Amino acid sequence: MKETAKVVPIRGRTKRRRRPPIEDEGRLRERLAELEREVASGRQAREREGLLLTLARLVDAGARGVSWASLARLQRALYFAWHSEEVDDFGSDRRFAEALEPLLEFLYAVWWRVETSGIEHVPAEGRGLIVANHSGVLPYDGIMVQLAIRHEHPARRVCRMLALDMFALLPGLAPMLAKSGSVRANPANAERLLRREELVGVFPEGVKGVGKRFKDRYRLARFGRGGFVRIALRTGSPIIPCAVVGAEEIHPVVAKADWVGRPFGLPYFPITPTFPLLGPLGVIPLPTKWSIDFGDPLDLSEHGPEAAKDPILVNRLSQQVRETIQGMVDGRVARRRSIWFG
Repeated sequence: MKETAKVVPIRGRTKRRRRPPIEDEGRLRERLAELEREVASGRQAREREGLLLTLARLVDAGARGVSWASLARLQRALYFAWHSEEVDDFGSDRRFAEALEPLLEFLYAVWWRVETSGIEHVPAEGRGLIVANHSGVLPYDGIMVQLAIRHEHPARRVCRMLALDMFALLPGLAPMLAKSGSVRANPANAERLLRREELVGVFPEGVKGVGKRFKDRYRLARFGRGGFVRIALRTGSPIIPCAVVGAEEIHPVVAKADWVGRPFGLPYFPITPTFPLLGPLGVIPLPTKWSIDFGDPLDLSEHGPEAAKDPILVNRLSQQVRETIQGMVDGRVARRRSIWFG
């Protein structure tokens, strides 16, 4: 019997792959991480690219380039063209405020030709509570007080106005006020801002002031229960009286249809010579001549925080501030010769 020969495969010696030195491996990892960062930053830059560039890319791509992703990028670019990615804890948006600034400055300098006096009474630093009379149906006066302090004061200070609930909760108007720097009016918000050494503006007349009839113009309504005095006492903030003249005539309220406003959460529904007769055109304010006067600060530090619990003192101080502002308003009204030219 023939013995079968065994076939023994010849195995060649396998070459082991040379492993790169540790130094080269470290450099490769660094390079890979760098490439990943570049890709991520490029993707992020594409997401944050401006509105015009996003539109150009979309037009260049044509109909085939239209997708949900491209439309989402367009919507994002459109939103962030006039919104910031970050806002403060009260919702103030610097880029939004800057976008509105040309319109507001037109109202301030051209439409109402605002004249200010006593701006030196506003502290250049530290906390302060500006107390003003309220009028005009819509909160234009608060915005104009803000602009007066920012443009006329040497320190270019920012004043955070406290907006009434009817404005701070009104759909459409509320986000605009919050993004432009206004804050919902309540004691907690006011004290928080003052303890951060900021300027705060308040209108103690509330709804009674902003919605008064034309026949009651420049007669200050009651200042509530003196909440602003308690805030000033608790925080040790000086009170700066402020008189606004000219806003009463921008929307002369001749009558009210409150039954129309209540279903929409409005405490009143104004009827003016132009609204609702002219529809949306009736919302355009009249170009009256405005003046904003700041009076001598009232220092309450001598009373101390505990004085906020004394209702008699609070009421007396509140009445004192109201009489001061009423006197300032009366003096300005007596000096002006025309509603339109001052």
